[in-house]
Amino acid sequence: MAKPILEFDGDRVHDLDSFWDEVSRALIPGAEWGRNLDAFNDILRGGFGTPEGGFVLRWVRADISRAALGYPQTVRYLERKVHTCHPSNISIVQADLAMARRSEGQTLFEILVEIIHDHGPGGDQQEDGVELELR
Repeated sequence: MAKPILEFDGDRVHDLDSFWDEVSRALIPGAEWGRNLDAFNDILRGGFGTPEGGFVLRWVRADISRAALGYPQTVRYLERKVHTCHPSNISIVQADLAMARRSEGQTLFEILVEIIHDHGPGGDQQEDGVELELR
């Protein structure tokens, strides 16, 4: 049986907050959630309204999201995170921030894609059955 297809629209993603809006719209309509990377990871595990047995996450116009969630947004995210993370993680976040300011390291887009892939074929949480299609 084919898995249900849930679709993200890259035109709707302009920054991390609008990505969270798209998660709410496409994956868990009407549900309240933490709107952070850990909560997003939890949503992909299932039990929050996503289809049982996994699904295909089709991200259309992903190139627009890739640009929107590039280094400028990554810097902005890490600048906020350095003030809210656990004190033992500050030096790690500062190092990531320095790299992002040099346009090095993972972008937010790459981090999000990595989280999604972790829930699909070959990932550490592949039993969740999430397949990503970037279009």
